Amino acid sequence: MKKKSSVTGALFTLFVMGILAYNCASNSKPKETESTSGQEAIVLDSAFLNHRDSVPSKQQYADPLFELSHDYPASAAPVVNPPWQQALKGRSISEWNVFAYMDSLKSYVAPRLLPFFTNNSSWTSARYGWFNEPWLGTQREAILGAYLGNGNPANMFKTLKEDEAGYALVLYDSTAAYTVGQIWGKTGQSVNLLNDAAQFTEGSVIVKLAFSNINYPQWPVMENAQTFSVYDTIPTSADPATGYQMRKVSFFQMDIIVKDSKTAPKTGWVYSTFVYDKDRKGSTWEKMVPLGAMWGNDPGVNSPLAPPYPKLSETVINPLAPAYSKETLGWGGRLSGPNDGAVAQEAYDVSTGKKYTNLALSSCMSCHSPAQDTFKSFLLPGPFPPGNQLLVYTPGSDKWNLWFRDDYGNVPFDSGQVAMDYDMVMAFKSVLAFEAAKPSEQNKLLRSNAAAVQKFRRHNTRSRFWH
Repeated sequence: MKKKSSVTGALFTLFVMGILAYNCASNSKPKETESTSGQEAIVLDSAFLNHRDSVPSKQQYADPLFELSHDYPASAAPVVNPPWQQALKGRSISEWNVFAYMDSLKSYVAPRLLPFFTNNSSWTSARYGWFNEPWLGTQREAILGAYLGNGNPANMFKTLKEDEAGYALVLYDSTAAYTVGQIWGKTGQSVNLLNDAAQFTEGSVIVKLAFSNINYPQWPVMENAQTFSVYDTIPTSADPATGYQMRKVSFFQMDIIVKDSKTAPKTGWVYSTFVYDKDRKGSTWEKMVPLGAMWGNDPGVNSPLAPPYPKLSETVINPLAPAYSKETLGWGGRLSGPNDGAVAQEAYDVSTGKKYTNLALSSCMSCHSPAQDTFKSFLLPGPFPPGNQLLVYTPGSDKWNLWFRDDYGNVPFDSGQVAMDYDMVMAFKSVLAFEAAKPSEQNKLLRSNAAAVQKFRRHNTRSRFWH
């Protein structure tokens, strides 16, 4: 019980950020927040903080610690005729060429990403042309610069019998980082959403690396997975020490998303997910195999809750992907990886009170779609949890299907808002951390609401449904 409480408390951070987003909603919708001064400026000085102040000793970890890359480019040109488009050979993306598309993306990022795995002690984001989002230093551990992503409760996977916590590191390439700079400027002291500032340039590439705190042999599918050190507080059955400790995590998921309106004219984005396959021969890089890709939410397919599912036209899943990685696919088999939290072990229909178990209720793109400046809609197809239960709209209903539209990235989820081009990390983490740092009367209320959400989380330790 002590272990479960510790894991729950750590994972709760991300959930609170989402609820803070909801409570930030107001009648006057900000397009650009004002810079602050005086006492607030002292608080806001953490915009480009590298990591938390809890760091390992030199005896524990002698290599350099994580440094935030935030010298965002002042300009960006669209990427013309990129290799991933060439891989399609002039045809529309489909099950016949999607894996060639994914392989091309993987090859494109390889020169700047492979050193992370082959020589991690000397790898930095800035050295290899990557950039990080601001305002998350208080959430980042000090070695990888990773923060808590989604976690999975025991028995989410057939091969995992204990609670699992995921860590994430997000990297923007220089084209994508131009947009990050347009939003935050050189100081990070205000948020600019004017004149489509949050819309990414064509060819922008964003990578998310995900790590599990449950390693082999506790999780058999992680056999021979490459492990890294983090300095954090979450205990496991194999590592039960409390407080900040050097802990081991296994690399098990990589997402590569690209702004590609030619290939995905309805949404503007193609999402691809690679997962660790212990049975694949070769290096860590070679063992990362396609789970699948999606470029839309298949709004025309009203999927049942259990297979066999109707065929999707905007998601393709690799039938040869390892079994564990397909246990957490989203609604109707839409793309969602093992670190993405698209399955709720327990949820209740807001209209009928019906209890759902192991409900696949999301997808990569549906979860990202509510990214906007003011959050009137939850990340999942339901209202914001009012108490100790996850509530959802009736699967397949009109309200449910709002999360499975094919909107372009400049179309807000809710009318009258400013769309942030599917950038969940920026909208739900960086902007909210910035808002939470301001010692205002509004944020006193947010902290009070966060305490209420924490109560909800303590009663729902087996429903980890957060990216």
